[in-house]
Amino acid sequence: MPDSILTLDGVGVRFGGLKAVDDVSLCVKRGERRAIIGPNGAGKTTLFNAISGVIRPTSGRVTFEGRDVTSAPPHRRAAAGISRTFQITNLFPSLTVRENMELAIWGLVARKFSFFGSRKLTAGEDARAKRALELARLGARADVLVSALSYGEQRQLELAMTLATSPKMLLLDEPAAGLSPSERIIVADVIRALPTDLTIILIEHDMDLVLSLVDWVTCLSNGRFLAEGAPAEIRTNADIQDVYLGRARPHA
Repeated sequence: MPDSILTLDGVGVRFGGLKAVDDVSLCVKRGERRAIIGPNGAGKTTLFNAISGVIRPTSGRVTFEGRDVTSAPPHRRAAAGISRTFQITNLFPSLTVRENMELAIWGLVARKFSFFGSRKLTAGEDARAKRALELARLGARADVLVSALSYGEQRQLELAMTLATSPKMLLLDEPAAGLSPSERIIVADVIRALPTDLTIILIEHDMDLVLSLVDWVTCLSNGRFLAEGAPAEIRTNADIQDVYLGRARPHA
């Protein structure tokens, strides 16, 4: 598709005899908000790992912006514009919020390999870090140690760090996991406020939350594609109610 940013063509991931992801194909449009849902063990995070390069698919093809990235390592995909968060926060607790942001940006700049270049962020990079913190509602917390942040704020910081790398597509793996109801509201508001040209694919078990954030949903079951559609269609899909929501169909 001309306006697609990500295409998966028959992607499979096998661990020995286990097919964690089995022949999954999908196409994500540029600027789309897409959810990947399914019960535990459905293959959602494994699929994210195949998209981001954490693992290499054992079959199929991953195409990003028209380029085959199936065999590309994570840092190459990150440089191309694919960024992600994880279920468990991956921060440096002994450093400040600002220092964590600087490390996120340094991870993608070429001059980090130079012995002679400055270790300071450029004015543009510093502005990008500040903007990302504002979007994540942490602008006033830049000089606070990460260890002093609440868990919800740490999730917001992880999101800010991905935004600071100027991604074209953002993969969010259970961004509201472990958060209180009030923290979930903040994270949801942050996601809604992200730039409309940023493609977002997210995994989330809170169905009410996820269906309020996206415009298209793909459901997996046992590693395979089950169904997809708009949120209103997903709410009434009998197959998804059976497999994901745990509702048994009435017998005839």
